[in-house]
Amino acid sequence: MIDVTSVDGPQGRAAAATDDPAAPGSAAYPPGGAAYPPGSAAHPPGGVDHSAGGWPAGAGPVYSAPEPDRLTRFVLRLQERTPRWVVPLAALGCVGAGIGYTLLFDPTRSAPDAAPTCLLKLTTGLDCPGCGGTRALWYVLHADLPAAARHHVLLVFALPFLAYLFVAWAGRQAFGWRLPELRIGNKLIGAVLAVWFAFSVVRNLPWAPFTALYV
Repeated sequence: MIDVTSVDGPQGRAAAATDDPAAPGSAAYPPGGAAYPPGSAAHPPGGVDHSAGGWPAGAGPVYSAPEPDRLTRFVLRLQERTPRWVVPLAALGCVGAGIGYTLLFDPTRSAPDAAPTCLLKLTTGLDCPGCGGTRALWYVLHADLPAAARHHVLLVFALPFLAYLFVAWAGRQAFGWRLPELRIGNKLIGAVLAVWFAFSVVRNLPWAPFTALYV
């Protein structure tokens, strides 16, 4: 075999290896082959950390979290200091206010154009999707389910489910109750909206027996 020697000779090759900052045995590699940590004096700026698999040191942008404004800080502090039962109690107060209004101002005896009234019915004479809901609630509170269904059958059907959802949510928030949850998916929501829309159309048809749904 013929031994081909570089024109630089052994000393030239040794000098070239020493001049490469990323080569083992150079200033970037201590004795034993372990690389110096990025950012140290022995690690070249913008160099390659071969011990990390060849990725550039500090690769990838680093973003700092934005500082929240005053309103956000106030809301976060208020949320941390507010007891767990405050939100369910406020929601219960809203429900109680609605029930109290229904009982105080008997909607079954008010005129069709009495305030507050439905703008759609006032301007077009057509029932909106919610027309009759307040009267249906009044009849439910007085245990007259046939009259309630006559004014808004969908509300009467949905009330038990809405009441259970509220109790399950409020109990979990205030007391940590773990009641069985009703699974409400996108398909169920779409089906409910479709039935509600169909009911809103059917109750305005001017033919029997659909006229019985008009309120």
